[in-house]
Amino acid sequence: MFLAKAILEGADRGLGGALGGLLGGGGQRGGGGGGNFGGIVGGIVNFISEAAAAQYTPEPPPTQQQHYTNVEANESEEVRRFRQQFAQLAGPDMEVGATDLMNILNKILAKHKDLKTDGFSLDTCRSIVSVMDSDTTGKLGFEEFKYLWNNIKKWQCVYKQYARDSGSLGPAQLQGALGAAGFQINPQLHQMIVRRFADEDGSMDFNNFISCLVRLDAMFRAFRSLDRDADGLIQVSIQEWLQLTMYS
Repeated sequence: MFLAKAILEGADRGLGGALGGLLGGGGQRGGGGGGNFGGIVGGIVNFISEAAAAQYTPEPPPTQQQHYTNVEANESEEVRRFRQQFAQLAGPDMEVGATDLMNILNKILAKHKDLKTDGFSLDTCRSIVSVMDSDTTGKLGFEEFKYLWNNIKKWQCVYKQYARDSGSLGPAQLQGALGAAGFQINPQLHQMIVRRFADEDGSMDFNNFISCLVRLDAMFRAFRSLDRDADGLIQVSIQEWLQLTMYS
């Protein structure tokens, strides 16, 4: 994502305006003077706005992209602005690593006291990067980051819609929240999710909810890419299985 309080400032503002707020706090990454990464991510709080919950359907994984200078001419103005601002956030390699992602997400959480969360750890962000990293560079490129960004804003909307007054999802709310996010799961998988991502009392905070949905989305996409006959069955080699399960 991926909103009652969206990461993007206004649904009609678009992608370019989103990272515009992100970059408002400082100069280019790594530059001198007042421009630093802390200043850059400080502007992310400007993204907050109201939006309606949207039904989520897992999409195909982002495809491996050409270098941005080769595709920029064919992009819409909105996407071009978003890409240019992402370049300032990501640096010369046009990729965002787990540490950068952790800083961005925790900056958001610091401004949302109504969200119950322990914050995103580096290990959690490494896991998010790995399941989103379609070209296995160890970082998120522009298309991967944009895909994740859009999902988070949808899922944050769902979380806010279903969360209790305490700011967390209780066992009674979790099933509905997963369904509203677009994931219809059976009781057995639901129990596995609770055991893996929820606290001992069955409640789930925001960072664990996002981590859960990122993984669910990735598993759906991985299965669909391997289900070449679209019959709901896949056949994988031991090498494919290890690559799928170990880098996640």
